[in-house]
Amino acid sequence: MTKNFALSLELPWVEKYRPHKLDDIVGNEETVERLKLLVEDGNMPHMIISGLPGIGKTTSIHCLAYELLGPELYQQATLELNASDDRGIDVVRNKIKQFAQTKISLPAGRHKIIILDEADSMTPGAQQALRRTMEIYSNTTRFAFACNQSSKIIEPLQSRCAILRYTKLSDEQVLERLLEVTKLEDVKYNSEGLQALIFTAEGDMRQAINNLQSTVAGFGFVNDINVFKIVDQPHPLVIKKILASCCSNKGGNIDEALELLDNLWEKGYSAIDIVTSSFRVAKTLPGISESKRLDMIKEIGFVHMRVLEGVSSYLQLCGLFAKLCDL
Repeated sequence: MTKNFALSLELPWVEKYRPHKLDDIVGNEETVERLKLLVEDGNMPHMIISGLPGIGKTTSIHCLAYELLGPELYQQATLELNASDDRGIDVVRNKIKQFAQTKISLPAGRHKIIILDEADSMTPGAQQALRRTMEIYSNTTRFAFACNQSSKIIEPLQSRCAILRYTKLSDEQVLERLLEVTKLEDVKYNSEGLQALIFTAEGDMRQAINNLQSTVAGFGFVNDINVFKIVDQPHPLVIKKILASCCSNKGGNIDEALELLDNLWEKGYSAIDIVTSSFRVAKTLPGISESKRLDMIKEIGFVHMRVLEGVSSYLQLCGLFAKLCDL
């Protein structure tokens, strides 16, 4: 008993506080309500849930399977395959087909469920092989696909499925769950720390909780400085100072902006970190006109594109801030 309890304490908080019922899922209320109706009806169609990472797609499917099948049958009547598993054409022909053929006594109207996580990374050949399997065994087995982009799933599979789209979680929803976890784990924090977690997570609940646990493990106290050290991103206040220098008076203060940039560069922050942080700060930078904000975002966007193409040099960043001063 003690050993099991110790093991449960060592679980990552993401797993420890993962919802097991649809009622516990945060955000996407309308889509979750549709899933609850499926539980009441008992007849689950083939489905595709698409959306950004860390917003509850796979968890929703597991909660749906758990409520449809009950705790006893949930383990033996569900098969989950992730992108980390080999999911080529052989797996579809062997593992998936074998599970679909397995006879399991289920209540009337219930089906075995095959969960294919990160389905958009399946090979086109494997997806093609699934078409016939889905049709032959649809009386006993239903498929649930979780993916980031439903467009990467071939049209024949899309036409066989109900498509549900999940949107990014709001800052309020992420904050609400973070406050629950901090209370249950007795975490010491301040409001700036929680704001930093929300800023860096960008609607990704999994990342927010992971960053919270990492900050607690590394520093014991959750404040903004500790959070940005853990996630290894430049502090938005420093970026805000750089952008404010570029916008100050006529022509901006390029010397001050480059001095602050030098400090960030010497600390080892990459060009992509500085550019993405600049974009997120520019969206809410106070005291500038809307037209100037649009011009700033456009310039940052061009540099972001060049950095992603591989030109992640210090010169690119200097050029960016020089152009912002010129605006």
